[in-house]
Amino acid sequence: MTRVAFQGELGAYSEEAVVRLFGEQAIPVPCRENRDVARAIVDGTAEFGVLPLENSLAGTVAASYDAIVGERGVHAIAECTMPIHHCLLAVPGASVETLRVVESHPVALAQCRGFLDRHPQIDARAAYDTAGAARDVAAAGDRTRAAIAGRAAARRYGLEILASDIEDRHDNRTRFVGIGREPARLVPGSPARSLLLVTTDNVPGALMHVLRPLAERGLNLTKLESRPTGEAWRYRFVVEFEHLAGSASAADAIAEVRAHALACETLGTVALASEVAGD
Repeated sequence: MTRVAFQGELGAYSEEAVVRLFGEQAIPVPCRENRDVARAIVDGTAEFGVLPLENSLAGTVAASYDAIVGERGVHAIAECTMPIHHCLLAVPGASVETLRVVESHPVALAQCRGFLDRHPQIDARAAYDTAGAARDVAAAGDRTRAAIAGRAAARRYGLEILASDIEDRHDNRTRFVGIGREPARLVPGSPARSLLLVTTDNVPGALMHVLRPLAERGLNLTKLESRPTGEAWRYRFVVEFEHLAGSASAADAIAEVRAHALACETLGTVALASEVAGD
């Protein structure tokens, strides 16, 4: 059986992404932090891992990029994009009027700002995970506490759904990436996305020169994320771009990026997958 690490508790959205990426037979392995997911692969606790990279409302999940960048020997190997519909969950007998506190992951809270603004009597508090917040609310049995999480967490922890689809936009999406020890083997010519970790010199135009090879070859830059190196005011960049697997244009572009950069490392190449349908 394949063990797949994910951040959070059972019932989290990332557990659903485990199934989407690795199948129903995968064994989900809950981890406390995003970095722990990558470490689980390196130390052999799990064969693969799943991390959320970005949300259409809240933006980048920086901790996931840092997890991939920070653990050598971990590669991005697959991705999927899933609809995210948040629910307000509480113990039986609670109502929106009785609530005083709602708990969830900061990224989930950020996706529900409108709902929280409409209920100022409810104090939003950050938790390390959506499903973890649901578990804690269920264990406390307090009718003044609620969690923002998904329907799977409600079923797992026996909570009632007081309000559903409370995200700010109904088309809310999160992109998840699967990670593993070995690079993915893709069908030549199939649509793909590569992730590069690039370090540039701190001089005018350095980043422009690094990115120019992509534009000159008609390769679509889909994401550019800066991450600190630890040295004051020096940054590395995660560069994501689309191409055809095994194409000469992508290989040539990466070679030229390396020529202009202080350092360039491939973090992985994944097959582009269609979005998971959802209401």
